[in-house]
Amino acid sequence: MMSQVIYPEPIEGAIAQLESWWQTLGDDRYLFKNYSLSPRSLALLLLQQDPGLWQILQQDREQCRHLEVLMTVTQNQLKQPIGLAIANTRQSQAHAIERAVLHETKQARSSLSETLHQLTVNPMTGFPILVVILYYGVYKFVGEFGAGELVDRIETFFEEQINPVVNHITAQVIPWQPIQDLIGNDYGIITLGIRYATAIVLPVVATYFLMFSLLEDSGYLPRLSLMLDRLFKSVGLSGRAVIPIVLGLGCDTMATIVTRTLETKRERLIATFLLSLAIPCAAQWGVIVGLLAQKPAALLFWGGFITAIFLVIGYLTAKLLPGHSGRFYMEVPPLRLPKLRNVLTKTWVRMKWYFLEVLPLFIWASVLIWVGRLTGLFDMIIRAIEPLTLALGMPKQAAQIFLYGFFRRDYGAAGLFDLQQQGSLTNNQLVVAAIVLTLFLPCIAQLQMLIKERGSKTTLAIVLFIFPFAFLMGYVVNISLTLFGVKF
Repeated sequence: MMSQVIYPEPIEGAIAQLESWWQTLGDDRYLFKNYSLSPRSLALLLLQQDPGLWQILQQDREQCRHLEVLMTVTQNQLKQPIGLAIANTRQSQAHAIERAVLHETKQARSSLSETLHQLTVNPMTGFPILVVILYYGVYKFVGEFGAGELVDRIETFFEEQINPVVNHITAQVIPWQPIQDLIGNDYGIITLGIRYATAIVLPVVATYFLMFSLLEDSGYLPRLSLMLDRLFKSVGLSGRAVIPIVLGLGCDTMATIVTRTLETKRERLIATFLLSLAIPCAAQWGVIVGLLAQKPAALLFWGGFITAIFLVIGYLTAKLLPGHSGRFYMEVPPLRLPKLRNVLTKTWVRMKWYFLEVLPLFIWASVLIWVGRLTGLFDMIIRAIEPLTLALGMPKQAAQIFLYGFFRRDYGAAGLFDLQQQGSLTNNQLVVAAIVLTLFLPCIAQLQMLIKERGSKTTLAIVLFIFPFAFLMGYVVNISLTLFGVKF
């Protein structure tokens, strides 16, 4: 028979007092009829501030005050929170039982696996490991290789081989200039929509999903959830939300679906709001990282600013919304070397899903731009956006990338790539544009998923907050950089 868990002396003393209090209740015990537990178990729940028990105790304010005094005295005698002390004691007892009854035949391998596990979940070592992964996995592999090397090569191929051929054929075969503009030239389906989707978006998405699949198959992501649980609690989420947030760095639409796995409605609302506001998809942040890679200070400023927005807005949202973060529990698989077949299969499935979603949207965006230019609506909208663009300290030509951003964030980021290639933007202007585009609503597909998951009223409230907020933050950043004379 398993022996009773013995807690530190201050906790045992508090338990003894609560058990005595229980005996004095007499007929009033019926209030706790839903808790068919021993007095000791009830005492431990009270010390851990179980919401249900504390709600019952509110009926007797005097008893509630006595309990609060008891907890304060107990806490003052401990070097850590009462709940943490209880959890640590139970964990130590569980490890002692495990060591007593479990015989391991591969001790060396097990020790290595346990050591790696502890390194990844301990914040002191886990955050440096995360920084290394972000540097080599995100900055070097996705940013420099995917959004830099691969995008440059495919973009050059389109510019030199595909677009001239398309423009030549359409000019020879189609006598009507408007139809030529629909297929080719500056805003055509092939020369703009398919080029953006294939040359700029696809390489970034492919490299990101490859990196994500490697981390997923290795068993690292659940450990990242464990490490970030306390940080995520500050924004009203539990460590479980790490998975949809990280997945949102690949595709916000897919991540919004995954928020269904979160425990409470409040968590699902906060997660979808933060995904819509401050989590750029792979194509978008990949292009931005590629553009800012030559200016590390600008890249760090952009990343730090968006992270600050995520934390501050998340914290304020958590304070405004009633309720508490869900309890965090997650099965932690063993660390292992990723299997190449699994990684490639996951990467291919996700990449195909994303590309089949994004390609039609990019084509439709090209068609809408064509209709807008043909009717004059496109130019009229751009003229309406130009004052906002000038207020952000940017040239008038940048107005069109914000119009692209209304269609899709990554479409706007791709337009940013074109302007940068033309030398139309300074580094400061590039940072401001990147911040505004990052804070936009991701895309039409994301909007549809928001309506489906959160309802039309909640979605409307999110949209009405995001668009003005995005431009306001861009304006604040531009004014601040100018005021302090910062040049990247």
